[in-house]
Amino acid sequence: MDTPLSTIAVVGLGTMGTGIAEVLARAGREVIGIDISEAVARQAVASLEASTARAVQRERITEQERRDILARFRTFSDLQAAADAELVIEVVPESYEIKQQVFRELDAVVSPTAILATGTNALSVTRLAAESQHPERVLGLHFFNPAPAMKLVEVVSSVLTAPTAVETVTRLARELGKEPVAVGDRPGFVADGLLFGYLNQAAAMYEANYASREDIDAAMKLGCGLPMGPLALLDLIGIDTARTVLEAMYSASHDRLHAPAPVLGQLSEAGLTGRKAGRGFYTYDAPGGQTVVPDARTPLTSAGSVAGREVSSVGVAGSGTMASGIAEVFAKAGYSVVLAARSQEKADTAKARIAKSLDRSVSKGRLTAEAREETLARVTPAGSLDAFAEVDLAVEAVAEDLDIKQQLFATLDKVCKPGAVLATTTSSLPVVAIAKVTSRPQDVIGMHFFNPAPAMKLVEVVRTVLTADDVHATVREVCVKVRKHPVDCGDRAGFIVNALLFPYLNNAIKMVEEHYATLDDIDAAMKLGGGYPMGPFELLDVVGLDVSLAIEKVLHSEFRDPGLAPAPLLEHLVAAGCLGRKTGRGFREYARR
Repeated sequence: MDTPLSTIAVVGLGTMGTGIAEVLARAGREVIGIDISEAVARQAVASLEASTARAVQRERITEQERRDILARFRTFSDLQAAADAELVIEVVPESYEIKQQVFRELDAVVSPTAILATGTNALSVTRLAAESQHPERVLGLHFFNPAPAMKLVEVVSSVLTAPTAVETVTRLARELGKEPVAVGDRPGFVADGLLFGYLNQAAAMYEANYASREDIDAAMKLGCGLPMGPLALLDLIGIDTARTVLEAMYSASHDRLHAPAPVLGQLSEAGLTGRKAGRGFYTYDAPGGQTVVPDARTPLTSAGSVAGREVSSVGVAGSGTMASGIAEVFAKAGYSVVLAARSQEKADTAKARIAKSLDRSVSKGRLTAEAREETLARVTPAGSLDAFAEVDLAVEAVAEDLDIKQQLFATLDKVCKPGAVLATTTSSLPVVAIAKVTSRPQDVIGMHFFNPAPAMKLVEVVRTVLTADDVHATVREVCVKVRKHPVDCGDRAGFIVNALLFPYLNNAIKMVEEHYATLDDIDAAMKLGGGYPMGPFELLDVVGLDVSLAIEKVLHSEFRDPGLAPAPLLEHLVAAGCLGRKTGRGFREYARR
């Protein structure tokens, strides 16, 4: 099996198969494309012609190189064409029956030394290998879509796979300019194993009418820096495909988080499978189209029927990074801001932090010196909440502790004028539990900014069962005025972002606990295969393991789902004082500053 793999067959010339064929042909391999549909094969050739023409136009390859690439790609409709291939990669539909039939037929066609690879992301490689006369040569080679652009390739071994086969395809992946990650045989492998659980929870959140599809997608893009929202991504992947992957994951894990949300089954059965059908969670301009068009579920763009309250002055309670960041946001937008802390000294320090932030903006050319002075002049530091007597909006940004927040709101209730809106920036605590300590719970709402507040565009607007309509309208209007993107969500643990993000992080920890993959491989898989800005362990160490554990506990306590129980490894690290970057050690070690 230790061959140079100069001739490679690709069976199945859909989007993924065509992309893999292009990667191989560009890398100098002779590529035998096989598909039972001649029309699909012609489309694969046309796709390669178009992509290489664009590459010539952009001066990435020469015209001669383009001709050479096209000459290396030949298409056929019969598996007999794979006879001379040293490696066969099947990318046929996700069905045991179809894939097993392909492997049985290939056994009679290819050389005994040829390697057979499945492109599955959901089915058992071991079960497929067991159908082959030579199971030792069968492995998984999971590319990500679009194959020419995505760097990650998961190399999947079964208990039967020969190490030499793994070494050979791993070397090939590197020669193709890819980043291979070696994983064992379980549904979803690393990247999809983490990704599809998250996508499933997003579908369930939408199905429960907790938040709109637009708000769920905007929250994860703006709050986590993801390239696509989860529901738009499900439409791109194919809702039927996602359901198949989740069914396979659930059959192996019996984790309720992997049990496909019923809406996925309903959409699949109705043929509303996403972009390829022209409709899924969203509606598109045509089958296979990318442009979302309005439908019955599209939010109205006109102003709401309820007018908000007048807001010209804002109070921000707290002296930490989040409080000073929020105060900066309001001051930049033209609001008069009272920044109150437990002492005048702490308030002055918080204002000084704003000054430093504005100085950085001036040095980078994002702000003029005059605008800096005007912004800073709008911020009045105060050593007591008594200074909030005349503010129209009071925003709390103190420690994430229910007792502390309740004490603060009890004080705000006495200090603030009637009609003032009282907002908490909690990321995990019940807003109604904060509201109930006041005599005006109708005026209390959640306004969850993300850190760093001046840079992050998202604000989760959390209304309780008692929040007045005009209070909700007020906060949404204010968000727009300070150039933030508000998303509506109900008062339950985690809101949108944390409720979707932290189970994903917890599942990544469980993968390490089970010795399925390493920290580095998991981080690489999610960055290279999912387009995430940070891997889960990088993110956990930045957020803080103690903070992460606290949020996991809140989610588990509220939803009572065993799959949400914090991973023991996370609890052990926190108990040991390994809290991430802030302590110099978390999942990784960091140099002390």
